[in-house]
Amino acid sequence: MALLIDSSVLITLERRMQTVGALAKVAGGDEPVALAAITASELLVGAYRANNPRRRTRRQAFVEALLEVVPVLPFDTRVARIHAPIWAQIMAKGQTIGAHDLLIAATAIAYGYCVLTENVSDFGKVSGLDVRQPSWG
Repeated sequence: MALLIDSSVLITLERRMQTVGALAKVAGGDEPVALAAITASELLVGAYRANNPRRRTRRQAFVEALLEVVPVLPFDTRVARIHAPIWAQIMAKGQTIGAHDLLIAATAIAYGYCVLTENVSDFGKVSGLDVRQPSWG
């Protein structure tokens, strides 16, 4: 099954000074990978917020290399129609999940992807979402 990569996985890759090429190993095979549009934004914000020029340059290079090779799936009306009931169900249960994580989960379901994340506890609250953890081995 194709994998929608959460920013938590990519941030760990970048912090470990690994290249985008290491993503295939972390994802655990030859499955297609993609990003949700909000994940691309989260990564770009992280680059802009770097606390020194050297770190900013390294993060920007990582993000740009990633965006060159990994497709970005849009948040569109189809995804919005999936997002709305997921959000309503989470609220009805009295649970919380980050707004960005809800967008990622809806995108994954809409496109038939599972989510690769280090944040299994939040994504696990979304009914019908296949959630996997990275293989850091």
